[in-house]
Amino acid sequence: SKVQVVSALFTLFGIVDSLILKKVIPIRKYSFRVCWPIRHGIVEDWDLMERFMEQVIFKYLRAEPEDHYFLMTEPPLNTPENREYLAEIMFESFNIPGLYIAVQAVLALAASWTSRQVGERTLTGIVIDSGDGVTHVIPV
Repeated sequence: SKVQVVSALFTLFGIVDSLILKKVIPIRKYSFRVCWPIRHGIVEDWDLMERFMEQVIFKYLRAEPEDHYFLMTEPPLNTPENREYLAEIMFESFNIPGLYIAVQAVLALAASWTSRQVGERTLTGIVIDSGDGVTHVIPV
C-alpha cells in the first residue's frame, strides 16, 4: 500500500540521514550552551547572573556573604530598575549586611589618585572605559 511505501521511504531516508550526520558531525555525549548574562554592559539574564555571583562568592572567594560588605560596579547608563534588582538579589539571596553600588568610571578615577593629590582639590578627570561589548568616555 501507499502508506507502507511512504513509511519505508521515510525509514530509509532517516537511516541514511543519521548515517551521514554521524560521519559528518560526531555526536558528543554532553552538550553545553554558552550564555552571557551581560550584554553591552547591562544585565539581561538575572537568573544566570545570580548563579554566576553565587559561584564567585562561594566557590572562588570561599566567603560567607553574611560576614562581608560588598562593593559592586555598574555602567554609567544603568537603569534604576537594574540597580534595585541587583540590591534585591544581594540582600535577599545572599543576606549581605551592606552594599555600595558605584559607577565604574568614578572608581577608576579615584583609584588613579593618591591621597596627597585629593587633599584640597576635587576629583575630576575623563575616564575611557572599554570592556566587552561597550565603551564609555565619561567626564567625572
